Amino acid sequence: MVSPSPVSRGDVFLVALNPTRGQEIQKTRPCVVVSPDELNAHMGTFIVAPLTTGSRSYPFRVPCCFEGKQGHVVPDQLRTVDRERLVKHLGVLPELTLFEVLEVLQDMFAV
Repeated sequence: MVSPSPVSRGDVFLVALNPTRGQEIQKTRPCVVVSPDELNAHMGTFIVAPLTTGSRSYPFRVPCCFEGKQGHVVPDQLRTVDRERLVKHLGVLPELTLFEVLEVLQDMFAV
């Protein structure tokens, strides 16, 4: 588990996602925090979207480059995770990519 320092929207952590069920994204992988900072400051849980280096582009997936690797942010696999699942802080998602992810989430949940 990472230290109890503040967690912010856009932070990328290595997150232990197991155990999983069915077609959920598995294993320990990078995830970007998408929950708002107001929530992050008061809860012990965080809403995250996994990052994948898979080359297939599906609707609602956002292309990104993080730590020199090309891949996608996968907002269709959102998870709420406890702080205990945060293994290591890896960095911050580029601002433009985070903006695109938040736009996709708005489109996904629009009425």
